Amino acid sequence: MKLLSIAVPCYNSQDYMENCIKTLLVGGKEVEILIVDDGSADRTAEIADRLEREHKGIVRAIHQPNKGHGGAVNTGLENATGLYFKVVDSDDKVKPAAYKSILDVLRRFSGSAQAEDTDAEGQTGEDREEPIDLLISNFVYNKEDKNRHKIMEYRKCLPRDRVFSWDEAGHFPVGKYILMHSVIFRTQMLRESGLKLPEHTFYVDNIYVFNPLPYVKRMYYLDVNFYYYFIGREDQSVHESVMIKRLDQQQRVNRIMIDYFTDPANQERIGHYKALKQYMFNYLEIITTVTSVLAIRSGSPEHLQMRTEIWDYLKSRDEKLWKKMRMRPLGMAMNVNSSLPRSFVSVCYLVAQRLFSFN
Repeated sequence: MKLLSIAVPCYNSQDYMENCIKTLLVGGKEVEILIVDDGSADRTAEIADRLEREHKGIVRAIHQPNKGHGGAVNTGLENATGLYFKVVDSDDKVKPAAYKSILDVLRRFSGSAQAEDTDAEGQTGEDREEPIDLLISNFVYNKEDKNRHKIMEYRKCLPRDRVFSWDEAGHFPVGKYILMHSVIFRTQMLRESGLKLPEHTFYVDNIYVFNPLPYVKRMYYLDVNFYYYFIGREDQSVHESVMIKRLDQQQRVNRIMIDYFTDPANQERIGHYKALKQYMFNYLEIITTVTSVLAIRSGSPEHLQMRTEIWDYLKSRDEKLWKKMRMRPLGMAMNVNSSLPRSFVSVCYLVAQRLFSFN
């Protein structure tokens, strides 16, 4: 068994995928790198096959018809043999020094799952502790067009350098969330959670970091800047103009998250963990806000109707939840219908965009 499986979804990634893979190879033979070629029309498949030949036992090239980012992540998870699982986008990279620290922690929490009696650090099976469900680390927003970096860290939200549960998690302020770039899940836990991302749909990374949370019991926060997330290209899926064009897919993800959070079985799993329930509520609120504000930024009747529909859908699923979200400042702002308040919301969005460096 590998210690860590890293899925790298690739769609027409010939221009940058090799730079990403190069940073992942630092992990050595404890890591498997699953390059999922998602029906690319360029040289992605050729590059993936070459990297597999050059790094046997570490890199695996997997080819499939196009299924979208979610379908590629699903395929990565299905093929993973590692105790832990991470997704790295093909235009991003990881920092080598932080990567080694990450592996040190994962090795420590490998329990008896590792087949070797002694690892590279001289650590025996008896020294290893029970596996954790979730490892959280920092990531860096790397603005390609402005040469600007912003670190997303969790020092004031989470205990550092020890195992903890949701009972000990602190408050996450607005603008600070656990994103795909922050997380490494225990592979079997992900499978047990029933995670299956929708195919041919963008923005499914929100589902990836939302749905498994009720299954997470043991967590660990390592305060290192591990993942470098590149944003700023005009063709990128998170660019505002692209998100507006794909607002129907954002709405679809929003609905799936509403369904999941309002499911009685999931509410039972969340149980008495107040911090978890509040965090998931806040995350759902910000996703609903994103859907709404993009509709407002567009201003088209079709998109404004989508905003109305998502709030009506929330009400139909759980009127108490709808009322709670609707009466909070963000909810009230997102439901204004006159042009002047909508312009104010749009300006506030631009300010937040600059402060938090998203899109």
